[in-house]
Amino acid sequence: MIVGTAGHIDHGKTALIEALTGTDADRLAEEKARGITIDLGFAYADLGDGSLTGFVDVPGHEKLIHTMVAGAGGVDLALIVIAADDGIMPQTREHLAILSLLGVSRAVVAISKADLADADRIAALHAEIAAELAATPMAGAPMVAVSARTGQGIADLRGLLAQAAADTVRRDAAGQPRLIVDRSFTMEGTGTVVTGILRAGRIGPGDHLTISPSGQAVRVRGVRAQNRPVARAEAGMRVALNLAGVAKDQVGRGDVVLAPELHAPTDRMDAVLRWIAPTPLRSGMRARLHIGTAEAEARIVPLNAYLPGGELVQLVLDRPLALGWGDAFILRDGSASRTLGGGRVLDLRAPARRRGVPDRHAALSAMALADPAEALAALLEIAPFHVALDVFLRDRALAPDAPVTGAAVILGPAEARIALSLSRLAALQDQMSALLASYHADNPDHQGIGQEALRLSLTPRLPVPGFAALLRQEADAGRIAVEAGFVRLPGHAPSMGPEDEALYARILPLLSGEGRFRPPRVRDLAETLDVPESETRRLLKLAQRLGRVDQIARDHFFLRTTTAEMAAIIRALSDAALDGWFGAPAFRDQLQNGRKVAIEILDFYDRLGLTLRRGDLRRVNPHRARLF
Repeated sequence: MIVGTAGHIDHGKTALIEALTGTDADRLAEEKARGITIDLGFAYADLGDGSLTGFVDVPGHEKLIHTMVAGAGGVDLALIVIAADDGIMPQTREHLAILSLLGVSRAVVAISKADLADADRIAALHAEIAAELAATPMAGAPMVAVSARTGQGIADLRGLLAQAAADTVRRDAAGQPRLIVDRSFTMEGTGTVVTGILRAGRIGPGDHLTISPSGQAVRVRGVRAQNRPVARAEAGMRVALNLAGVAKDQVGRGDVVLAPELHAPTDRMDAVLRWIAPTPLRSGMRARLHIGTAEAEARIVPLNAYLPGGELVQLVLDRPLALGWGDAFILRDGSASRTLGGGRVLDLRAPARRRGVPDRHAALSAMALADPAEALAALLEIAPFHVALDVFLRDRALAPDAPVTGAAVILGPAEARIALSLSRLAALQDQMSALLASYHADNPDHQGIGQEALRLSLTPRLPVPGFAALLRQEADAGRIAVEAGFVRLPGHAPSMGPEDEALYARILPLLSGEGRFRPPRVRDLAETLDVPESETRRLLKLAQRLGRVDQIARDHFFLRTTTAEMAAIIRALSDAALDGWFGAPAFRDQLQNGRKVAIEILDFYDRLGLTLRRGDLRRVNPHRARLF
């Protein structure tokens, strides 16, 4: 269990932790000199339940609220310290508000310095504190009067904390590792060490991780959890990692050490926000965001919808942060003098446009569901009716094979998979068949519909990798046929009449063989065959619709097999180039063709999207590489 202190400055939080653990959590010389906590302090003790409880001591001074927020995130229980002589003070109330906004619901109240108050004062304070907590998630928290100086109540407090530790449910460690860094330092003979609470997954020596948002790769040399060496730390523990591959000044508070697959910083997120400031929330307001141990400036955009936890908003940050789904945050005003509100993250990949439409509200309502399987199932019933599965799993720190998809269909390659409901897939299959049948009826002499035209005609409109996977699945099942970039029903067989077939048989040898990369122009074909140019052009246009030839330029038609062969040459040139970019001369030399015709051919592939052009250079478009 991790316990975080809360309370007004000089109410005895650090002294109480020392009485419980025997450790003085004030580690800085300035803290010793001034007698106040300035930075986070840490201590550990076995309270009698057999486990090791970690304590995070936070400062109570109003100017150090940002440090308090950093320490309060991720704790299992709040130890609220209120001095018997002072009672509830302004910083006490702000700490309670912050704990509530961060979702902390378990607490124990220690009425400190009890030796300075009589029984009536303690009783009155009990009632006052209970009333203050009544409107928070910590309502009904047990209270005990204590004195670190005399030892009064310390045993009772230790007993309450031990029971809370025994009741603490171990966090699920099945996900990907994600540790929120709150300290970074160097130890002689050891190297760089970072500490923080492990929010998800497991970490052990030898693991290769990433520091986010910088993207720095590191290796774990050693691990301590709850102040003890361990073979593997698990979610919910306070952990120290000895890291190789990074200097102390390259990692610090605000960073996250995580699995490389989780590294995806964001500067725009949608969230649910509970606004507690007396001034109304206005679009475009700026505030200081505190999330995990990181800080950033945020611009707030209300989305004009509400969930049980508060109002839906979009937060646009001044810099990318390493965040995760469900992370709790606090917003404070620009002068850091007051807390404005807080909430939790719902979507780390928030859109900049159409962010306040009803479909978007419905999607965020689905994303708010804590159970990932339920959230995914709900999202699949909302436009666009498919989910980028690997992004969904990554943002929730789940493994790629996490069992959350249920009966959903998974399409696409690794890291670009989409999930689709069975009913939506069936509707898409029916829609595709009906569209192809209608197209064949209207265009009996056409080979079929181009893949991209078909993708854009269907609802839902799938991403290119997912749609390509769907076409392969349907073709393997025999429900469609895919040939040279065109899609048709298996029973559709466009054909020429006998006279056209006879003319095509005369043209075919002139387009094939050794001269296939340099076919005659239309007028030259017509002259050779003694056929009118218009008739030759009509026949070649018909052959193009049937998928036998491609019109590269106005007067140049190439056999479809030659088009596919040239596409393979282009892919080979791009693969062989150092950065993928190749020039027209290299392509011309492969074809042993003229420069003008080579340029016409490359322009043809540019139009199809197989190649991307930059000046006189080209490379294969990875999204269209499968064409031909």
